[in-house]
Amino acid sequence: MWRRLSFRTQLFLPLGLSFLAALAMGGVLLQTFATGQLADESDPGRRSTQTIAAALNSALAASDDPRKVLDAFVRSLDPSSDTQFRPVEAGSLPSAKDGLREVHGVPRWFVDLIAVPDMNAASPVIIDGRHVGDIVFMPDLSADLFEKWIGLLALAGLIAVLMILTGTIAYLFAGSALRPLQDLGAGLTRIRRGDYATPIPVAGPPEIQQSCEEANALAATLAQLSQDNRDLLHRLVSLQDDERRDLARELHDELGPLLFSIRAGTIALSEASPQTEHLDNSVQEVMRSVEALQQTNRRILDRLRPLYIEDLGLEASVQTLLRNFRRQAPHIGLAATIDPGLNGIDGPLAQTVYRVIQEALTNVLRHADANNVHVEAAISGDVLTIDVCDDGAGFPEGNVFGRGLTGMHERARALSGSLSLLRADARTHVRCRLPRGEGPISTQ
Repeated sequence: MWRRLSFRTQLFLPLGLSFLAALAMGGVLLQTFATGQLADESDPGRRSTQTIAAALNSALAASDDPRKVLDAFVRSLDPSSDTQFRPVEAGSLPSAKDGLREVHGVPRWFVDLIAVPDMNAASPVIIDGRHVGDIVFMPDLSADLFEKWIGLLALAGLIAVLMILTGTIAYLFAGSALRPLQDLGAGLTRIRRGDYATPIPVAGPPEIQQSCEEANALAATLAQLSQDNRDLLHRLVSLQDDERRDLARELHDELGPLLFSIRAGTIALSEASPQTEHLDNSVQEVMRSVEALQQTNRRILDRLRPLYIEDLGLEASVQTLLRNFRRQAPHIGLAATIDPGLNGIDGPLAQTVYRVIQEALTNVLRHADANNVHVEAAISGDVLTIDVCDDGAGFPEGNVFGRGLTGMHERARALSGSLSLLRADARTHVRCRLPRGEGPISTQ
């Protein structure tokens, strides 16, 4: 549970508890030593009372009229003095706490907390061998208790001031340490998400500053590695496109004429030879095979290098791709929203857009068992978004990209974009985001 508390709580809680413990300790020490201190302060008064009683008894013994001398002594006593004469008829002496219940300015609980010693002292007064009263010492402890109360308040005030001062310093220290740590945590989160451009502020204690500098150095290294990786992927994609272009040229320039020559030779052979049913069937079989080879060659050429993009533009090429899909899969309902602004895109970006849509539709045709598919390609600011969704069976849990989508994912990364495959609302989505410029875009 302690580890779940915030740093400020872990810092302030021991401080607060230590100050409360100090206050409690001060109260215990006050209560422990107050009794002895009060007794020591009253001891001179008690001895003085005994001396006065001895002197009075001597005077009474030597006097012819001891009662008159006693009355004169009683009248000479100050009513507010701690030393008083108490006749025998007045009864027993009251305890020292009896007059302390309502000490001005001191709470009753504090008076009850102090163990006030019984300091009342009585020295007997004798006249003609008869006990007529006592010289008593009854100190007023109100001032002493008030002094102890003020001392406790001063101790509590000092502790409170120290607590506030220490708490303020600890709060400022915690803030100066936590802010750089929070900035460091936020920076590491950005690095984990692929944002290497925003530096982490270097602040706080030297140890935290060193961690921030190391994190910034790590971000710079990762940024360079990411850029190198994108450059490498871009080069690989470019090499693949060049290889496909060369292969398409070979198929078009070499295989195409050969197929046309076979077709023309077959027709010429058919016209020059006697017409028989067996030969006619063979010629027709060869013609169908040649025609199938020519169609296959055209499909391979379309997949290797769509020539429509350079001639017609990307938007028209995508529309042609959609028409071919409708012919191949008339049982699947196809709806499309294609931004006409795609015609302003060319180069590797146009090739990637075309390939992503082509690969997604191929997967729908081969694996999805879908009834409807929707294709959307739109430009929003500097970001181009592609979304191909279908209502098919979806993909199994833990599914990874196949060979085709893996290639598209590499193409997207080479252009600082992203490609994702997800399932939402009973529909499967292939989503691709590509920047129109050179900078990366967020994948959130």
